[in-house]
Amino acid sequence: MRAAAVLIGVPGSGKTTVGALLARHLGVAFRDTDHDIAAACDMPVPDFVRHHGEARFRQLEREAVRAALAEHDGVLALGGGAVLDEATQRRLAGHRVVHLQVALHTALARIGSAEGRPLLAGYAGYAGYTESRLREVFRVRGPVYRRLARLHVDADTDSADDTAQRLVQALKAPA
Repeated sequence: MRAAAVLIGVPGSGKTTVGALLARHLGVAFRDTDHDIAAACDMPVPDFVRHHGEARFRQLEREAVRAALAEHDGVLALGGGAVLDEATQRRLAGHRVVHLQVALHTALARIGSAEGRPLLAGYAGYAGYTESRLREVFRVRGPVYRRLARLHVDADTDSADDTAQRLVQALKAPA
């Protein structure tokens, strides 16, 4: 099975928002692996990470991505760090992987306080941590996103719906 599109990108790039709109425009189902993990654990991802740690979360994420890629033929949004797993990278081969690109300042504005993003939030009282952590995310993951994606879409300035509509057209274009 092959997904209509698999969205990857940094936190705040719009994978969930744009993905749901893209699925609606394409007339297919939408699935988000972070939502799959939350449903399987019966708790929000931030709570799971706080209680069980990032390593355990990454194990669940790897399995959630494996299952979603095997079962889902609609639009799929992956958690921002899912692409760091080598098995996930191999599984993405042959899929229509789309990198939603945004500037650092856009991602920061969309993330806000990062309360719901425990891997970015850092420590209470250190407001600069979110920006410095996100800079590191851009540095480490950026090359991986660029290598894995067949299509790179600017999700920086247009509305989420405009981005989704542009993506519909880009997906229809010959490869």
